[in-house]
Amino acid sequence: MTFDAERVETVTVDSYGTLVDPSAAEEALADRVEDPKPVSDLWRSRSLMYTMVGNAVDFYQPFYEMNRDALQYALKVHGVDLDAEERDAILSVYHELDVFEDVREGISRLRQGGYDVYVVSNGNPEMLTSMVEHAEIDDLIADMISAEEVKTFKPDAGIYRHAAARTGTPIDRIVHTAGPSFDILGAMHAGAQAAWLNRDDAPWESFAGRDPDLTIGTFYDLADALGV
Repeated sequence: MTFDAERVETVTVDSYGTLVDPSAAEEALADRVEDPKPVSDLWRSRSLMYTMVGNAVDFYQPFYEMNRDALQYALKVHGVDLDAEERDAILSVYHELDVFEDVREGISRLRQGGYDVYVVSNGNPEMLTSMVEHAEIDDLIADMISAEEVKTFKPDAGIYRHAAARTGTPIDRIVHTAGPSFDILGAMHAGAQAAWLNRDDAPWESFAGRDPDLTIGTFYDLADALGV
């Protein structure tokens, strides 16, 4: 589908990897693990896998706990033994991730153009509150919508449809913006338009036979596409 800016009334955005940079997790590991990158990579991949498997087998726990379990697994695989206090210190970086440099100005343009912007995330409410406060964008975000509210994770269609109901916007009048391809596919499957935020100039994962409605490199590009 070709992106139709005229249909957009509301903008929803993902959190981790879209608004804020989760790479700080590797830096937190570096203080405690000799070779942090493979641990960090496995941690991230297992965390996402747990949410998707949880959807499939009707198991839910807050994302912070999913993330905790994934970290413990990654440490065990790599033979790293850390006590609970050290693991909690690593996990705590998710409350203080750095915001990408285009986010504040880009979202400001969207707001000035008349678009309400909502965060729609797998993160539980406490994580999202600390994320937007630390990123200093809490004055720009209309609200935060968490998977906790529906007890299911992206890319299940239910979370996007719940978000549409929460915003009071028909889902086909929403553009969802995200970095992860599974999030883009989930939003489009649910009936929204989707803008893939491809910060790293990566190839699109085309296995599902669908392309994003719009591909952007920054939030400035989204503002441009919406004419604001």
